[in-house]
Amino acid sequence: MKKGQILEGTVERIVFPNKGIVKTEEGEKVVVKNAIPGQRVSFQVNKVRRGKAEGRLLEVAEPSPMELPEPSCPHFGVCGGCLYQSVSYETQLRIKEEQVKELLSPALEEGGVAFEEVFEGVKRSPRIMAYRNKMEFSFGDMEKGGPLALGMHKRGSFYDIVNVDHCKIVDEDFRKILICVRSFFQEKNVPFYHKMRHEGYLRHLLARKAARTGEILIDLVTSTQTEGLDEETLLHEMKERILGLTYSGVVVGILHTRNDSLADTVQDDGTETLYGQEYFMEELMGLKFKITPFSFFQTNSLGAEVLYGTAREYIGESLSASGDGGSVVFDLYSGTGTIAQMLAPSAGKVIGVEIVEEAVQAARENAAQNGLSNCEFLAQDVLKALELIEEKPDFLVLDPPRDGLHPKALKKIAGYEKVRNMIYISCKPTSLARDLRELQKHGYVAERVCCVDMFPFTGNIESIVLLSKLHAK
Repeated sequence: MKKGQILEGTVERIVFPNKGIVKTEEGEKVVVKNAIPGQRVSFQVNKVRRGKAEGRLLEVAEPSPMELPEPSCPHFGVCGGCLYQSVSYETQLRIKEEQVKELLSPALEEGGVAFEEVFEGVKRSPRIMAYRNKMEFSFGDMEKGGPLALGMHKRGSFYDIVNVDHCKIVDEDFRKILICVRSFFQEKNVPFYHKMRHEGYLRHLLARKAARTGEILIDLVTSTQTEGLDEETLLHEMKERILGLTYSGVVVGILHTRNDSLADTVQDDGTETLYGQEYFMEELMGLKFKITPFSFFQTNSLGAEVLYGTAREYIGESLSASGDGGSVVFDLYSGTGTIAQMLAPSAGKVIGVEIVEEAVQAARENAAQNGLSNCEFLAQDVLKALELIEEKPDFLVLDPPRDGLHPKALKKIAGYEKVRNMIYISCKPTSLARDLRELQKHGYVAERVCCVDMFPFTGNIESIVLLSKLHAK
Protein backbone atom coordinates (compact mmCIF):
# COMPACT_ATOMS: atom_id res chain seq x y z
CA MET A 1 0.00 0.00 0.00
CA LYS A 2 1.40 3.37 -1.08
CA LYS A 3 0.62 6.96 -0.21
CA GLY A 4 -1.65 8.52 -2.83
CA GLN A 5 -3.13 5.18 -3.90
CA ILE A 6 -6.92 5.09 -4.40
CA LEU A 7 -8.60 1.97 -3.02
CA GLU A 8 -12.02 0.60 -2.09
CA GLY A 9 -13.15 -1.38 0.90
CA THR A 10 -15.93 -2.10 3.38
CA VAL A 11 -16.20 -0.37 6.76
CA GLU A 12 -16.13 -3.04 9.46
CA ARG A 13 -16.59 -0.85 12.52
CA ILE A 14 -16.00 2.66 13.83
CA VAL A 15 -13.55 3.50 16.61
CA PHE A 16 -14.19 6.51 18.86
CA PRO A 17 -14.87 9.12 17.82
CA ASN A 18 -15.02 8.80 14.02
CA LYS A 19 -12.35 6.38 12.80
CA GLY A 20 -13.82 3.88 10.36
CA ILE A 21 -11.85 0.64 10.07
CA VAL A 22 -11.96 -0.29 6.38
CA LYS A 23 -11.00 -3.71 5.06
CA THR A 24 -9.78 -3.71 1.45
CA GLU A 25 -10.21 -6.56 -1.03
CA GLU A 26 -6.59 -7.50 -0.32
CA GLY A 27 -7.45 -7.91 3.36
CA GLU A 28 -5.54 -4.85 4.56
CA LYS A 29 -6.97 -2.54 7.25
CA VAL A 30 -7.07 1.24 6.77
CA VAL A 31 -8.41 3.99 9.03
CA VAL A 32 -10.84 6.24 7.15
CA LYS A 33 -12.60 8.96 9.15
CA ASN A 34 -16.31 9.80 8.90
CA ALA A 35 -17.39 6.45 7.46
CA ILE A 36 -20.31 4.35 8.72
CA PRO A 37 -20.08 0.59 9.47
CA GLY A 38 -21.32 -1.41 6.48
CA GLN A 39 -20.54 1.22 3.84
CA ARG A 40 -18.43 0.40 0.83
CA VAL A 41 -16.16 3.40 0.34
CA SER A 42 -13.41 4.63 -1.95
CA PHE A 43 -10.53 6.47 -0.32
CA GLN A 44 -7.11 7.86 -1.01
CA VAL A 45 -4.24 6.67 1.16
CA ASN A 46 -2.65 9.75 2.76
CA LYS A 47 -0.46 8.20 5.43
CA VAL A 48 1.47 4.93 5.75
CA ARG A 49 3.64 4.41 8.80
CA ARG A 50 4.90 1.34 10.63
CA GLY A 51 2.50 -0.95 8.86
CA LYS A 52 -0.53 1.24 9.60
CA ALA A 53 -2.37 3.23 6.96
CA GLU A 54 -4.86 6.10 6.97
CA GLY A 55 -7.03 7.25 4.12
CA ARG A 56 -9.21 10.21 3.12
CA LEU A 57 -12.80 9.40 2.27
CA LEU A 58 -13.57 10.14 -1.38
CA GLU A 59 -16.95 8.56 -2.02
CA VAL A 60 -19.53 6.22 -0.53
CA ALA A 61 -19.90 3.64 -3.29
CA GLU A 62 -22.60 1.68 -1.46
CA PRO A 63 -24.55 2.81 1.61
CA SER A 64 -24.63 0.81 4.81
CA PRO A 65 -27.69 -1.37 5.51
CA MET A 66 -28.11 0.61 8.74
CA GLU A 67 -28.44 3.95 6.92
CA LEU A 68 -31.71 5.77 6.33
CA PRO A 69 -32.97 6.49 2.77
CA GLU A 70 -32.25 10.21 3.29
CA PRO A 71 -30.11 11.94 5.98
CA SER A 72 -32.10 14.12 8.35
CA CYS A 73 -30.01 17.23 7.51
CA PRO A 74 -29.48 18.59 3.96
CA HIS A 75 -25.95 19.72 4.85
CA PHE A 76 -24.80 16.25 5.94
CA GLY A 77 -21.69 14.99 4.18
CA VAL A 78 -20.48 18.48 3.29
CA CYS A 79 -20.61 20.12 6.75
CA GLY A 80 -18.09 18.72 9.20
CA GLY A 81 -20.29 19.14 12.26
CA CYS A 82 -22.15 15.81 12.36
CA LEU A 83 -21.28 12.16 11.79
CA TYR A 84 -24.51 10.20 12.19
CA GLN A 85 -27.23 12.16 10.36
CA SER A 86 -27.81 9.18 8.05
CA VAL A 87 -28.63 6.62 10.78
CA SER A 88 -31.40 6.34 13.36
CA TYR A 89 -30.92 7.64 16.88
CA GLU A 90 -31.14 4.12 18.31
CA THR A 91 -28.31 3.04 16.00
CA GLN A 92 -26.20 6.00 17.13
CA LEU A 93 -26.61 5.00 20.77
CA ARG A 94 -25.69 1.40 20.02
CA ILE A 95 -22.52 2.44 18.16
CA LYS A 96 -21.46 4.76 20.98
CA GLU A 97 -22.09 2.12 23.62
CA GLU A 98 -19.93 -0.36 21.72
CA GLN A 99 -17.14 2.21 21.45
CA VAL A 100 -17.20 2.97 25.18
CA LYS A 101 -17.20 -0.73 25.99
CA GLU A 102 -14.21 -1.34 23.72
CA LEU A 103 -12.25 1.45 25.42
CA LEU A 104 -13.20 0.95 29.06
CA SER A 105 -13.38 -2.84 29.32
CA PRO A 106 -9.60 -3.44 29.27
CA ALA A 107 -9.02 -0.63 31.79
CA LEU A 108 -11.70 -1.88 34.18
CA GLU A 109 -10.45 -5.45 33.93
CA GLU A 110 -7.05 -4.27 35.16
CA GLY A 111 -8.90 -3.12 38.28
CA GLY A 112 -10.64 -6.46 38.65
CA VAL A 113 -14.03 -5.29 37.38
CA ALA A 114 -15.99 -6.58 34.39
CA PHE A 115 -17.59 -3.87 32.23
CA GLU A 116 -20.96 -5.66 32.19
CA GLU A 117 -21.09 -5.75 36.00
CA VAL A 118 -20.95 -1.97 36.45
CA PHE A 119 -22.23 -0.48 33.18
CA GLU A 120 -25.74 0.95 33.42
CA GLY A 121 -26.29 1.82 29.75
CA VAL A 122 -26.55 5.01 27.72
CA LYS A 123 -29.09 7.65 28.74
CA ARG A 124 -30.76 9.43 25.84
CA SER A 125 -30.70 13.15 25.20
CA PRO A 126 -34.17 14.53 26.11
CA ARG A 127 -34.08 16.55 22.90
CA ILE A 128 -32.55 14.97 19.78
CA MET A 129 -32.98 17.82 17.30
CA ALA A 130 -32.34 21.52 18.07
CA TYR A 131 -30.59 20.62 21.32
CA ARG A 132 -27.54 22.88 21.22
CA ASN A 133 -27.52 26.04 23.36
CA LYS A 134 -24.26 27.33 21.87
CA MET A 135 -22.78 27.60 18.38
CA GLU A 136 -19.57 29.13 17.10
CA PHE A 137 -20.06 29.93 13.41
CA SER A 138 -17.09 30.91 11.24
CA PHE A 139 -16.87 33.51 8.46
CA GLY A 140 -15.13 32.56 5.23
CA ASP A 141 -16.00 31.37 1.74
CA MET A 142 -17.13 28.05 0.28
CA GLU A 143 -14.62 28.35 -2.53
CA LYS A 144 -11.70 30.67 -3.17
CA GLY A 145 -12.98 34.07 -4.23
CA GLY A 146 -16.61 33.07 -3.66
CA PRO A 147 -19.27 35.05 -1.78
CA LEU A 148 -19.10 35.48 1.97
CA ALA A 149 -20.14 32.36 3.89
CA LEU A 150 -21.04 31.99 7.55
CA GLY A 151 -21.43 28.55 9.04
CA MET A 152 -19.37 25.46 9.81
CA HIS A 153 -16.09 24.15 8.43
CA LYS A 154 -16.42 21.94 5.38
CA ARG A 155 -15.71 18.33 6.25
CA GLY A 156 -11.99 17.67 6.00
CA SER A 157 -11.09 21.31 5.34
CA PHE A 158 -9.41 23.90 7.53
CA TYR A 159 -10.27 26.80 5.24
CA ASP A 160 -13.60 26.26 3.44
CA ILE A 161 -16.81 27.30 5.22
CA VAL A 162 -20.25 25.80 4.53
CA ASN A 163 -23.46 27.80 4.95
CA VAL A 164 -25.72 25.79 7.27
CA ASP A 165 -29.04 27.60 6.99
CA HIS A 166 -30.99 24.39 7.72
CA CYS A 167 -28.82 22.92 10.49
CA LYS A 168 -30.90 20.46 12.50
CA ILE A 169 -29.05 20.50 15.82
CA VAL A 170 -29.89 24.17 16.51
CA ASP A 171 -33.31 25.78 16.72
CA GLU A 172 -34.95 28.29 14.38
CA ASP A 173 -33.64 31.34 16.26
CA PHE A 174 -30.03 30.33 15.59
CA ARG A 175 -30.80 29.92 11.89
CA LYS A 176 -32.52 33.31 11.70
CA ILE A 177 -29.54 35.04 13.32
CA LEU A 178 -27.09 33.19 11.07
CA ILE A 179 -28.85 34.17 7.85
CA CYS A 180 -29.46 37.75 9.01
CA VAL A 181 -25.82 38.43 9.95
CA ARG A 182 -24.41 36.82 6.81
CA SER A 183 -26.80 38.74 4.54
CA PHE A 184 -26.01 42.01 6.29
CA PHE A 185 -22.25 41.72 5.83
CA GLN A 186 -22.65 40.50 2.25
CA GLU A 187 -24.61 43.68 1.48
CA LYS A 188 -21.92 45.81 3.14
CA ASN A 189 -19.15 43.90 1.33
CA VAL A 190 -17.18 43.46 4.56
CA PRO A 191 -14.14 41.14 4.24
CA PHE A 192 -13.68 38.03 6.34
CA TYR A 193 -10.43 37.25 8.16
CA HIS A 194 -8.14 35.10 5.98
CA LYS A 195 -6.41 32.49 8.12
CA MET A 196 -3.30 32.28 5.95
CA ARG A 197 -2.78 35.97 5.22
CA HIS A 198 -4.04 37.10 8.66
CA GLU A 199 -5.96 39.88 6.95
CA GLY A 200 -9.61 40.85 7.15
CA TYR A 201 -12.27 41.74 9.69
CA LEU A 202 -15.01 39.13 10.26
CA ARG A 203 -13.97 36.05 12.26
CA HIS A 204 -16.77 34.30 14.17
CA LEU A 205 -20.36 34.62 15.27
CA LEU A 206 -21.08 33.20 18.71
CA ALA A 207 -24.72 32.49 19.54
CA ARG A 208 -26.07 31.11 22.83
CA LYS A 209 -29.69 30.38 23.78
CA ALA A 210 -31.06 28.99 27.05
CA ALA A 211 -33.41 26.02 26.72
CA ARG A 212 -35.45 26.90 29.82
CA THR A 213 -35.59 30.71 29.76
CA GLY A 214 -35.29 31.28 26.00
CA GLU A 215 -32.77 34.09 26.53
CA ILE A 216 -30.41 34.68 23.58
CA LEU A 217 -26.89 36.14 23.65
CA ILE A 218 -25.11 37.06 20.40
CA ASP A 219 -21.43 37.95 20.03
CA LEU A 220 -19.74 39.09 16.81
CA VAL A 221 -16.00 38.32 16.89
CA THR A 222 -13.75 40.40 14.62
CA SER A 223 -10.16 41.46 14.23
CA THR A 224 -9.14 45.08 14.83
CA GLN A 225 -8.39 45.59 11.13
CA THR A 226 -10.93 48.35 10.47
CA GLU A 227 -9.22 50.23 7.64
CA GLY A 228 -11.88 51.40 5.18
CA LEU A 229 -14.70 50.54 7.60
CA ASP A 230 -16.92 52.81 9.67
CA GLU A 231 -17.02 50.25 12.46
CA GLU A 232 -19.31 52.15 14.80
CA THR A 233 -22.00 52.63 12.14
CA LEU A 234 -21.55 49.08 10.87
CA LEU A 235 -22.08 47.51 14.28
CA HIS A 236 -25.04 49.74 15.03
CA GLU A 237 -26.77 48.76 11.78
CA MET A 238 -26.06 45.08 12.40
CA LYS A 239 -27.56 45.36 15.89
CA GLU A 240 -30.72 46.98 14.53
CA ARG A 241 -31.04 44.32 11.83
CA ILE A 242 -30.81 41.54 14.43
CA LEU A 243 -33.29 43.20 16.77
CA GLY A 244 -35.74 43.60 13.87
CA LEU A 245 -36.29 39.84 13.62
CA THR A 246 -39.04 37.88 15.36
CA TYR A 247 -37.84 35.11 17.68
CA SER A 248 -39.35 32.32 19.72
CA GLY A 249 -36.91 33.39 22.44
CA VAL A 250 -35.75 36.87 23.43
CA VAL A 251 -32.45 38.61 22.64
CA VAL A 252 -31.00 39.90 25.92
CA GLY A 253 -27.56 40.91 24.69
CA ILE A 254 -25.56 41.70 21.55
CA LEU A 255 -21.80 41.94 22.01
CA HIS A 256 -18.71 42.71 19.95
CA THR A 257 -15.46 40.92 20.77
CA ARG A 258 -12.08 41.78 19.29
CA ASN A 259 -9.67 38.94 18.59
CA ASP A 260 -6.27 39.36 16.93
CA SER A 261 -4.96 35.90 17.76
CA LEU A 262 -3.27 34.16 14.84
CA ALA A 263 -4.94 30.89 15.86
CA ASP A 264 -8.40 30.04 14.52
CA THR A 265 -10.00 30.17 17.96
CA VAL A 266 -12.51 32.44 19.66
CA GLN A 267 -10.37 34.56 21.97
CA ASP A 268 -11.45 37.56 24.00
CA ASP A 269 -9.10 40.52 23.50
CA GLY A 270 -11.79 42.92 24.65
CA THR A 271 -15.59 42.86 24.54
CA GLU A 272 -18.11 45.72 24.36
CA THR A 273 -21.87 45.54 24.82
CA LEU A 274 -23.81 46.81 21.80
CA TYR A 275 -27.20 46.04 23.30
CA GLY A 276 -28.61 44.77 26.58
CA GLN A 277 -26.34 42.75 28.86
CA GLU A 278 -23.21 40.60 28.58
CA TYR A 279 -24.81 37.40 29.90
CA PHE A 280 -27.94 35.26 29.75
CA MET A 281 -29.71 33.16 32.36
CA GLU A 282 -30.42 29.43 32.25
CA GLU A 283 -32.22 27.19 34.74
CA LEU A 284 -31.24 23.62 35.57
CA MET A 285 -32.84 21.40 38.20
CA GLY A 286 -34.37 24.30 40.08
CA LEU A 287 -31.20 26.42 40.11
CA LYS A 288 -30.44 29.59 38.13
CA PHE A 289 -27.17 30.12 36.27
CA LYS A 290 -25.69 33.29 34.81
CA ILE A 291 -23.70 32.41 31.68
CA THR A 292 -21.24 34.77 30.01
CA PRO A 293 -19.97 34.46 26.41
CA PHE A 294 -16.78 32.54 27.16
CA SER A 295 -17.62 30.65 30.34
CA PHE A 296 -18.02 26.88 30.09
CA PHE A 297 -21.54 25.52 30.24
CA GLN A 298 -22.73 22.23 28.79
CA THR A 299 -23.96 22.81 25.23
CA ASN A 300 -27.06 20.64 25.74
CA SER A 301 -29.05 22.16 28.64
CA LEU A 302 -31.66 19.42 28.92
CA GLY A 303 -28.99 16.75 28.53
CA ALA A 304 -27.01 18.48 31.27
CA GLU A 305 -29.91 17.90 33.65
CA VAL A 306 -29.63 14.18 32.92
CA LEU A 307 -25.84 14.24 33.28
CA TYR A 308 -25.73 16.23 36.51
CA GLY A 309 -28.74 14.44 37.92
CA THR A 310 -26.87 11.17 37.46
CA ALA A 311 -23.76 12.60 39.11
CA ARG A 312 -25.84 13.88 42.02
CA GLU A 313 -27.45 10.46 42.39
CA TYR A 314 -24.05 8.73 42.40
CA ILE A 315 -22.27 10.92 44.90
CA GLY A 316 -25.40 12.02 46.76
CA GLU A 317 -25.92 8.51 48.08
CA SER A 318 -22.38 8.55 49.39
CA LEU A 319 -22.82 11.96 51.00
CA SER A 320 -26.02 10.83 52.69
CA ALA A 321 -24.30 7.67 53.87
CA SER A 322 -21.65 9.76 55.67
CA GLY A 323 -24.45 10.91 57.97
CA ASP A 324 -22.84 14.04 59.38
CA GLY A 325 -23.75 16.56 56.70
CA GLY A 326 -20.35 18.13 57.19
CA SER A 327 -18.49 16.53 54.30
CA VAL A 328 -16.08 18.61 52.24
CA VAL A 329 -16.48 18.16 48.48
CA PHE A 330 -13.94 19.31 45.91
CA ASP A 331 -15.45 20.05 42.49
CA LEU A 332 -12.40 20.20 40.24
CA TYR A 333 -12.64 21.84 36.79
CA SER A 334 -15.92 23.32 38.03
CA GLY A 335 -16.79 25.73 35.18
CA THR A 336 -19.69 27.93 36.27
CA GLY A 337 -20.19 25.77 39.38
CA THR A 338 -23.17 23.75 38.21
CA ILE A 339 -22.28 20.47 39.93
CA ALA A 340 -20.98 22.22 43.05
CA GLN A 341 -24.31 23.96 43.59
CA MET A 342 -26.31 20.80 43.01
CA LEU A 343 -24.29 18.99 45.67
CA ALA A 344 -24.20 21.87 48.14
CA PRO A 345 -27.45 21.01 50.01
CA SER A 346 -26.04 17.58 50.91
CA ALA A 347 -22.54 18.73 51.87
CA GLY A 348 -20.95 20.76 54.61
CA LYS A 349 -18.84 22.70 52.12
CA VAL A 350 -18.12 22.55 48.40
CA ILE A 351 -14.93 24.01 46.93
CA GLY A 352 -14.90 24.52 43.17
CA VAL A 353 -11.68 25.03 41.24
CA GLU A 354 -11.65 26.47 37.71
CA ILE A 355 -8.85 28.22 35.81
CA VAL A 356 -11.15 30.56 33.81
CA GLU A 357 -11.70 33.64 36.00
CA GLU A 358 -14.84 34.68 34.11
CA ALA A 359 -16.42 31.30 34.89
CA VAL A 360 -15.42 31.52 38.56
CA GLN A 361 -16.97 34.96 38.92
CA ALA A 362 -20.18 33.64 37.35
CA ALA A 363 -20.11 30.65 39.72
CA ARG A 364 -19.86 32.92 42.75
CA GLU A 365 -22.76 35.06 41.54
CA ASN A 366 -24.81 31.96 40.73
CA ALA A 367 -24.28 30.49 44.19
CA ALA A 368 -25.29 33.76 45.86
CA GLN A 369 -28.38 34.04 43.67
CA ASN A 370 -29.35 30.46 44.54
CA GLY A 371 -28.95 31.15 48.27
CA LEU A 372 -26.03 28.74 48.72
CA SER A 373 -23.60 29.97 51.36
CA ASN A 374 -21.45 26.83 51.62
CA CYS A 375 -19.86 27.09 48.14
CA GLU A 376 -16.40 28.53 47.58
CA PHE A 377 -14.86 28.98 44.12
CA LEU A 378 -11.19 29.47 43.29
CA ALA A 379 -9.80 30.86 40.03
CA GLN A 380 -6.71 28.69 39.80
CA ASP A 381 -5.06 25.86 37.95
CA VAL A 382 -6.16 22.63 39.62
CA LEU A 383 -2.64 21.40 40.39
CA LYS A 384 -1.65 24.70 42.03
CA ALA A 385 -4.96 24.97 43.87
CA LEU A 386 -4.55 21.54 45.45
CA GLU A 387 -1.25 22.73 46.91
CA LEU A 388 -2.86 25.86 48.38
CA ILE A 389 -6.19 24.62 49.77
CA GLU A 390 -5.83 23.79 53.47
CA GLU A 391 -9.02 21.70 53.76
CA LYS A 392 -8.88 18.03 52.92
CA PRO A 393 -11.73 16.61 50.84
CA ASP A 394 -14.06 13.79 51.80
CA PHE A 395 -15.41 13.49 48.25
CA LEU A 396 -14.16 14.51 44.81
CA VAL A 397 -15.92 15.41 41.58
CA LEU A 398 -13.69 15.49 38.50
CA ASP A 399 -14.87 16.99 35.20
CA PRO A 400 -11.60 17.68 33.38
CA PRO A 401 -11.03 18.93 29.80
CA ARG A 402 -11.04 16.44 26.93
CA ASP A 403 -7.43 15.42 27.47
CA GLY A 404 -8.15 14.31 31.04
CA LEU A 405 -6.13 14.81 34.21
CA HIS A 406 -2.58 16.14 34.29
CA PRO A 407 -0.37 13.30 35.66
CA LYS A 408 0.81 15.43 38.61
CA ALA A 409 -2.74 16.49 39.45
CA LEU A 410 -3.89 12.87 39.26
CA LYS A 411 -1.18 11.80 41.69
CA LYS A 412 -2.21 14.54 44.13
CA ILE A 413 -5.90 13.67 43.78
CA ALA A 414 -5.26 9.99 44.36
CA GLY A 415 -3.20 10.77 47.45
CA TYR A 416 -6.03 12.20 49.57
CA GLU A 417 -6.42 9.67 52.37
CA LYS A 418 -10.01 10.46 53.42
CA VAL A 419 -11.56 10.31 49.96
CA ARG A 420 -13.63 7.15 49.85
CA ASN A 421 -15.65 8.09 46.76
CA MET A 422 -15.15 10.22 43.67
CA ILE A 423 -17.07 10.94 40.49
CA TYR A 424 -15.22 11.21 37.17
CA ILE A 425 -17.16 12.87 34.32
CA SER A 426 -15.53 12.62 30.91
CA CYS A 427 -16.39 13.70 27.37
CA LYS A 428 -13.53 11.62 25.93
CA PRO A 429 -13.53 7.91 26.86
CA THR A 430 -9.94 7.44 25.64
CA SER A 431 -8.73 9.91 28.31
CA LEU A 432 -11.05 8.32 30.87
CA ALA A 433 -9.66 4.85 30.20
CA ARG A 434 -6.08 6.10 30.69
CA ASP A 435 -6.91 7.89 33.95
CA LEU A 436 -8.93 4.94 35.28
CA ARG A 437 -5.86 2.75 34.99
CA GLU A 438 -3.88 5.17 37.14
CA LEU A 439 -6.61 5.70 39.74
CA GLN A 440 -7.05 1.94 40.10
CA LYS A 441 -3.34 1.64 40.91
CA HIS A 442 -4.06 3.85 43.93
CA GLY A 443 -6.77 1.55 45.24
CA TYR A 444 -9.89 2.93 43.58
CA VAL A 445 -12.46 0.58 42.07
CA ALA A 446 -15.25 1.44 39.61
CA GLU A 447 -18.66 0.73 41.14
CA ARG A 448 -21.04 2.36 38.65
CA VAL A 449 -20.56 3.48 35.05
CA CYS A 450 -23.03 5.02 32.63
CA CYS A 451 -23.08 7.30 29.60
CA VAL A 452 -25.24 10.27 28.70
CA ASP A 453 -25.66 11.19 25.05
CA MET A 454 -25.17 14.94 25.18
CA PHE A 455 -24.31 15.24 21.48
CA PRO A 456 -26.80 13.46 19.17
CA PHE A 457 -25.62 12.98 15.56
CA THR A 458 -21.96 13.59 16.49
CA GLY A 459 -19.34 11.07 17.53
CA ASN A 460 -19.09 12.36 21.11
CA ILE A 461 -20.49 10.92 24.35
CA GLU A 462 -20.26 11.78 28.05
CA SER A 463 -19.33 9.09 30.58
CA ILE A 464 -19.76 9.07 34.36
CA VAL A 465 -17.90 6.75 36.72
CA LEU A 466 -18.35 6.32 40.47
CA LEU A 467 -15.05 5.20 42.01
CA SER A 468 -14.65 3.93 45.56
CA LYS A 469 -11.68 3.20 47.77
CA LEU A 470 -12.62 0.64 50.41
CA HIS A 471 -9.65 1.38 52.66
CA ALA A 472 -9.89 5.17 52.84
CA LYS A 473 -9.26 6.48 56.37
